[in-house]
Amino acid sequence: MLGVIVNVITVIIGSCVGLLLKKGIPERVSKATMIGLGACTLYIGISGSLSGENVLILIAAIVLGVIVGTLLNIDGAINKLAEKVEGRFKKDGKTVSIAEGLVTATLLFCVGSMTVTGSIQAGLTGDNSVLITKAMLDLVSSMMLASSLGVGVLLAAVTVFIIQGGLVLLAGLVAPFMSAGAINEMTCAGSLIIVMIGTNLMGITKIKVADFLPAILFAPIIYNLIPIFEKVYAFFVR
Repeated sequence: MLGVIVNVITVIIGSCVGLLLKKGIPERVSKATMIGLGACTLYIGISGSLSGENVLILIAAIVLGVIVGTLLNIDGAINKLAEKVEGRFKKDGKTVSIAEGLVTATLLFCVGSMTVTGSIQAGLTGDNSVLITKAMLDLVSSMMLASSLGVGVLLAAVTVFIIQGGLVLLAGLVAPFMSAGAINEMTCAGSLIIVMIGTNLMGITKIKVADFLPAILFAPIIYNLIPIFEKVYAFFVR
């Protein structure tokens, strides 16, 4: 768990520094920064989405994911929870979007091959090198995000601990299902969601991104089910 703890600490430190910097940033500069951050987020999402090898898996994962997410009203649940925290950060009649910062930071910190492979590696072999490397990257990312999106980025440290810590503890169970192909498809689906975040940050769209989160789980599941379906199909075709 050393790598996870280091990652959580770097997110906390980076977020605190970003929040301190935010106080001295004029509103017009903050808005321009948001657009720039959105453009960078688009680049990150597009780059990651290219890791997928089967577009049908992506389509199925996104469709099933948003159906489940919408039925469960994940976005609404997160926003209701965030409203309780947002009340403490009101200023001049405005509120900091805790939910936006939390969801955006969680996806950027937890979606990607480094998170999955690093956590599984740490859980199986005790090698924390990948997670520690990722922690250094998240230190810089959390500073930039917190300076624009506020305290929600700091709260993402909790989700980083839960997600990465859970993967480390369950490494022996999830490793057989997290092949390179499965990780690539999960990264692809998650990266497409990151693209949505980028367009939201730039003010182009107002997508309820949280409702798409189940797609990240569906992608590796569908990837692992395809060989089974192929065997069943081959059996009946004979």
